[in-house]
Amino acid sequence: MTATGGAAGPVHGRGYRRGATGRAPRWATFPAAAAIGLVGDRLFGEPPAIIHPVALFGRAMTKLEQFVRGDAGPAERGVNLTHGNVERAAGSGGGTGVPAAWRHGRPGGTAYAAIGVGLGWTGGSALGPSLAAGAVATSMVVAGRALGEEAVAVGERLAAGDLDGARRRLPALVGRDPESLDAKDVARAVVESVAENTVDAVVAPACWAAVLGAPGAGVYRAVNTLDAMVGHRNPRYARFGWASARLDDAANWVPARLTGLLVAAVRPGRAGEVLGAVIHPPDHPSPNAGVVEAAFAAALGVRLGGDTVYGGRVDPRPAFGSGRPPEPADIDAAVRLSRDVTLALAAVLAAPALVRALRRRRPGAIGVPHGRHAAVRNAGSAEAAP
Repeated sequence: MTATGGAAGPVHGRGYRRGATGRAPRWATFPAAAAIGLVGDRLFGEPPAIIHPVALFGRAMTKLEQFVRGDAGPAERGVNLTHGNVERAAGSGGGTGVPAAWRHGRPGGTAYAAIGVGLGWTGGSALGPSLAAGAVATSMVVAGRALGEEAVAVGERLAAGDLDGARRRLPALVGRDPESLDAKDVARAVVESVAENTVDAVVAPACWAAVLGAPGAGVYRAVNTLDAMVGHRNPRYARFGWASARLDDAANWVPARLTGLLVAAVRPGRAGEVLGAVIHPPDHPSPNAGVVEAAFAAALGVRLGGDTVYGGRVDPRPAFGSGRPPEPADIDAAVRLSRDVTLALAAVLAAPALVRALRRRRPGAIGVPHGRHAAVRNAGSAEAAP
C-alpha cells in the first residue's frame, strides 16, 4: 500500500523484478562475477596443475576416451593409428561389445563429448549461483595471465638469441612442429597463439560465465578442453573428435567477433583496419581463429598467416595483414594487447552492476530510502499498522 492507502504500482513501469530486499535477481550478478574472475586471474594466475580442475577434467576424459574406444591410445601404446589399423587395433569390440566403427567414429565421439559437457555443467553447478561462485568459476577457467607469461618467456629467449630454448617452450602455446621454425616463424607462432587464445582462454569463458554463471564457465571450459584433446584433423581423431570440434566452433563464434570489436576499442588508432578484418576475415581453416588473428595483425601492423606444419602435415593458410612479418618485440606488443582486451571486457561486464549500484544510491531508489521519500514510506507504514 502507498502512503495514501492506494495500491502500489510497478516501480519505473518496466525492468526485471526485484526481490523483497531490493536486490537484483541472481542471474543479474553473473556479468559482475565474470568481471571479478577476470581480474582475479590477472592478479593471482592459475592454481597448481595437480589440483587444477581443468587438469583433473582432462585426466578424467583421457580415461573415458580409453574406455569408449577400447584402447590405451597411440601415445601410450606407441602406435601410429590410421583409419585402417584403428579397426584392427581395436578388434571387433575391444571387450565392450560395441562395434569399432561406432566407438572410433562420430557416434562414440558424440557420446564422449556429451559426457564431457555434462561433467562441465555439473562441476559448475556444484559451486552454486552466488556472485562468489561465479567469480571463482571464472577465475578457474580463464588463463590470460598464464598465456601472457608463456608468450613472454618465449620472447625473452628469442631476444637473447636462444632459438633452441624458444623452440622448447613453444609447445606450451602451439601444436605446430617447432624444430623447423626460425626466429621469425617462432615469433609469428607466438603472436598467433596469443591472438587465438585471447578468445579461448579469456573472452569466451568469461562470456559464457556472464550468461550462465558458474555452470556456463564449466561447460565452456569442458568444450574447449575436449577440442584441444580430440578435435584434431588426423587419422585418429578426424571422426571421433568431430563433435568436440564443432561444439568448440559454435561456442567461440560470438566471442571471437566480440574480441575483434574489443581490439578495435583498445587500439582506436587502428580501429578501421581492425574492423575491416573482423567484417571480412581471411579464408582460414577455423571460422573463429582467422577473425581474431586478422584483428591482431591489423592492430599490431604485422603480417600473420601462411602455411603451417602440424604433425608433419602442411596446413595451407593465406597470409593476412599488410605489415611486416612479426619480430620478437611484437610478442610483448601482442601480450599487452591481450591484457588490454581482458581489462576492457572486465569493464564492460562490470558496468551493469555499477549502474545498478549508483541507481540504488539515488534518493527514492528501491531498498534505499532517503530524505522525504523515506519519511513518506515510514508514514505509510505507520498508517497501515494496527
